[in-house]
Amino acid sequence: MHMIVVGGGIGGMAAALALSKLGVRITMLEQAGQIGEIGAGIQLGPNAFAALDALGVGENARRRAVFTDDLTMMDAMDASVVASFPVGPEFRERFGNPYAVIHRADIHTSILEGVQQSNLIDFHTSTRVEKIEQSEGSVTCADQHGNLFQAEALIAADGVRSVARQTFFGDSPRVSGHVVYRAVVPAAEMPEDLRINAPVVWAGPNCHLVHYPLRGGTEYNLVVTFHSRYEEEWSVTEGSKEEVLSYFQGIHARPRQLLHLPKSWRRWATADRNPIANWTVGRVTLLGDSAHGMLQYLAQGACMAIEDAVTLGEAMKACDMDVLRAFRLYEESRIPRTARVVLSAREMGRLYHAHGVERLVRNSLWAGRTPERYYDALEWLYGWKAEHCLAGSRVG
Repeated sequence: MHMIVVGGGIGGMAAALALSKLGVRITMLEQAGQIGEIGAGIQLGPNAFAALDALGVGENARRRAVFTDDLTMMDAMDASVVASFPVGPEFRERFGNPYAVIHRADIHTSILEGVQQSNLIDFHTSTRVEKIEQSEGSVTCADQHGNLFQAEALIAADGVRSVARQTFFGDSPRVSGHVVYRAVVPAAEMPEDLRINAPVVWAGPNCHLVHYPLRGGTEYNLVVTFHSRYEEEWSVTEGSKEEVLSYFQGIHARPRQLLHLPKSWRRWATADRNPIANWTVGRVTLLGDSAHGMLQYLAQGACMAIEDAVTLGEAMKACDMDVLRAFRLYEESRIPRTARVVLSAREMGRLYHAHGVERLVRNSLWAGRTPERYYDALEWLYGWKAEHCLAGSRVG
């Protein structure tokens, strides 16, 4: 069997690995000049490690990850603790895996190492898919040079501005108006009292900051987000310190000092996708951000894409490699879960950026909550396991 995977990011790479393990020959089409990832740090919940283990690359990721002690939210106005819970031994025992942070390039490399062990995956870089057509028995896509690629099925892991999503579903990304700046700074330049082994969120009015360690604690990831005063379009550009500072007036000096650390910033004008009722048209299906692009407030974008890949592989096995049945089972298994994450991330963004009376409500939400109550509340998200990923879905 031969399939095309459009997009060589984390989701596309994971999908190629999952399918190649079943003996599927993969043609991977990536628009960038080389296989790799841009960006800075990402967070990996226990569900991500469960998916990585199912792909056989969990240990690769663990070698590169920083395992954190807590998850913490601070009030950026007065530097008080809003919520915090441990993600150490009790958390790992509850969910079977750790909570960690990792550089985006390092998680991509961890999956790529598994891909490179397969002789069934053929890479084409500098290949931007512009047109996709299908017949009863095959899918054909054309790149910017007019080159044609044909296979029995196509997995579109081509991001928020997916060509396949536009071709077969016709909806547009939902531009959030939230702008994200990301940077990495050396640990030695971090204030000593903020060298914390945890993702720390500083929640402010219409803005927030996040920091956590990377690469053995030698670097710190720094992310700031604000509601833009301009009408934005989805984009990735160079950022400016002056713009960042203009949105963080009136916050406490302890988090505000972080804004002066980066030598350069990358600026993302973010977008997500409204959930849709199906991802599949014939022999084409969506995966990752093309299916369920989401805002960053639950730190689950990459995690969901890796889960998608594993679930797609499991659906193929459950359907005896019948592509049409497997695609239906895959989307039936994934759409309710990923839609819940998309919508929950939007709501969490509202909590992060609360102001006025809403800020007071937010700051009282988790007062006195025990770690066990946090774990119970997160069971639906972090308790995912590959062996149950098709649960509740019909093979038909």
